[in-house]
Amino acid sequence: MMRLWGRKSSINVQKVLWCLAELGLKEGQDFERIDAGLHFGKNRTPEFLALNPNGLVPTLEDGDLVLWESNTILRYLRGQYDQAKRFPVDVGAQYQSEKWMDWQVGTMWPTLRTAFLGLTRTPENERNYEAIRKSYQDTNALLVLLDQQLAIHPYCSGDSFNIGDIPLALCVSRWILLNQTFPDQTGPRPSLHNIDLWMRRIEVETQYSAVAEKELNIVK
Repeated sequence: MMRLWGRKSSINVQKVLWCLAELGLKEGQDFERIDAGLHFGKNRTPEFLALNPNGLVPTLEDGDLVLWESNTILRYLRGQYDQAKRFPVDVGAQYQSEKWMDWQVGTMWPTLRTAFLGLTRTPENERNYEAIRKSYQDTNALLVLLDQQLAIHPYCSGDSFNIGDIPLALCVSRWILLNQTFPDQTGPRPSLHNIDLWMRRIEVETQYSAVAEKELNIVK
């Protein structure tokens, strides 16, 4: 049985849990999940560091194979377990999807991360509100690019839902929740019609509800 290390509130663990749900794999039946990270600890133990020297979640064990880096895990799960062809198989869609996965981890999340960690993981008296607002507003500008792509196709890589939509949607959900929870600190959030339609489509047509958060997990 596969083993997934990581708490459910982590965006990167949620990527993997959502992908597993799309593939029809169930916790307790097809994989075991162990809470790790933040208040759960365990990610600095010798056992965990032997698996992932970064001390971060998620970490996936599948037989003798050990993987970390959430987007790599998504690619592995698609390649190894998508016998039912839940995700598109043509090469063009695959690499269009992976392009957006790399954009999420290399461009969008680093930009939003300052606002997210500043408002959910940093004590109020230690927050840099100028940096938080800049982070959020810079993310607004980036999401205009995604909105333009979604004006052409209903999903990030074309006409069908793909693994690239998973990390993007989880970032966008946090972008929305941050503004709903801390409107004064983030500054305004633009109305991006195509992103709104895409998120509604995802809520209806995918297993997004398996990991969706209705409110932020704020560490006091």
